[in-house]
This record gives sequence, structure tokens and C-alpha cells, in this order.
Amino acid sequence: MCRNPLETSIVIEAKDLAKRYEELLAVDSISFKVLKGECFGFLGPNGAGKTTTMKMVHCALPLTSGELQVKGMNVEENAREIKKLIGVAPQENNLDPDFTVLKNLLVYSRYFDMRKDVAMERAEKLIEFLQLGEKKNVVIEQLSAGMKRRLILARALINEPEILILDEPTTGLDPQARHLIWDRIRNLKKEGVTILLTTHYMEEAAQLCDRIVIMNNGKIIEEGKPPELVEKHIGKKVIEITYEEEILTLLNSSFHDVKHEEIGDKIHIFTNHPEEVSAKILKKFPLKEVLIRDANLEDVFLNLTGRKLRD
Repeated sequence: MCRNPLETSIVIEAKDLAKRYEELLAVDSISFKVLKGECFGFLGPNGAGKTTTMKMVHCALPLTSGELQVKGMNVEENAREIKKLIGVAPQENNLDPDFTVLKNLLVYSRYFDMRKDVAMERAEKLIEFLQLGEKKNVVIEQLSAGMKRRLILARALINEPEILILDEPTTGLDPQARHLIWDRIRNLKKEGVTILLTTHYMEEAAQLCDRIVIMNNGKIIEEGKPPELVEKHIGKKVIEITYEEEILTLLNSSFHDVKHEEIGDKIHIFTNHPEEVSAKILKKFPLKEVLIRDANLEDVFLNLTGRKLRD
């Protein structure tokens, strides 16, 4: 019997995966599949369970229940073998402050029983790949935040992983540093590396991820390709107009099939026919300023998870 090609390309598979910390159910029976060579994103508010899920994938946390396999291996039975296949770039800066850029990579390579000459060759290549050549012999405290994030990514690649886990890889970086890391991630995808990414930057997820899941309160509440999720939940365009009760009344009475939301002092109207909707609004409120923009992944995220701040 022929096997489904999709099934043979599954690199990570979770079934009813759960993680509990005493009274807190951090991950609540989620299921997902990650395919070889794709960038798979986990989005969600703080406390949604994204990082906890990542830690279970790279065998840093035990499961409470469910199943989790990486390349067909059970994470509870084959942790050592799985860790050899994975590179991890965590949220926090956990570089050794007493070492130089090069020494950080060489010391970390020892966890993988790498020969010294192989480790040196890989470290030199990664330093150039992440544009850190001029800082090779500089200690960590003299690096900028962007340089530290690039070094953490270099360190995650020292074992030439088949799977790369990136937990908030560009948080706090300026646009130039962020785009540099995006370019490096795209190059890794072209080389066939499978990438798991968490991010609070919706543009980052839209730019890099082939598929995403959106998590909230430990559950997966939506899954799909970013453009398809935008089309499904928002539409092609968003109309923004200053809030007035009369405009809200018009929308409720005349546009029954058009979704809208009150956001601060604005009304956001989600539609595939922005010209038609805005023309009707302006006919009754000719002095109003109307902004029409493309719908995006942030609209989807806020629509599904709400706008209340999470700590």
C-alpha cells in the first residue's frame, strides 16, 4: 500500500499534548504536525503555552500527558537522540559573559562531542554567516543586543541541526537587525532546515511562516497559512473611521454581512468590498476621513485572542 507523501514528511507530531504545573494547565491537549523544511509558527498572548510547547519538543520539559514524536522518535524515550537533531535559540540571553564570541561557540560545541577542528570550522562559518566577523574576539558584554541575538542563533546552528527552534528571535531588535535575521532564516529554510518559531511580531510570522497555529489559554484555537487565515477571519481590506454612534447605527442597520469592531476611538470594518462600503458611509457622512488598508495577520490575532493585556 502506498503511503501518503504528506505523512512521510512529518518531522514533529503532537497528539493531545498537555503540560500541567500544579493547578495551572499550561498546554491543554493540543495536536499539530510540522512538515520537513517548513517554518511553523506558534502565536499567542503571554501565557498561551507557546514556550512550554517548544520546551517539550526539545526535551527540556517532560510531558504531563499525550504523545509527542520528533522524526518518529518518542521524546520521553529518545531524548538524547532528539537533542542531537535540534538547535535552540531561547528568548533569554544565556551567553557566557566571560567568553568571546568565538569561545562561546567553541565551548557550546562540546555538548555535541564535536572534534576541535570541525567545531572551529563551523564556528568561523557561522560568525561570517551572521555578520559577526569584526566581533569574533570581543567579549559578550561589549556586544549590542542585536549582535547577541545573532550569536545565540549562530550557537543554535553549531551542530548543523535538522530542526531549529526560535523562541522570540528578534525581540527588542532594530529593523536592520531584524531583517538580517529574517534573511538568515530564509536561507536556512532553503537548505531544508525545519523551523519552529514563536513571535509577538505578526509581520515576522507573515513573512517567515508557511503555517501557523494561534494559541490561547493553552489551546490551539486556529491553524493554517497566514494569507488564508486573514481571508477567512477578516477579508481582504480593513476600513478605519473615527468612532461615532451614528456610524455604528448605520453599519448595524445597512451592512448586516459586514463585520466591524470598535477599537479605541476608531471603528474597524472588515470587508472584501471596501469601495462600496466606504462610498455608502461617505454619502451620509461626507466630512469623515476614511482609511482603507490591507487586512493583516495582526487583525486576525486580535480578533481571535482579544485586546486585553496579558502579564
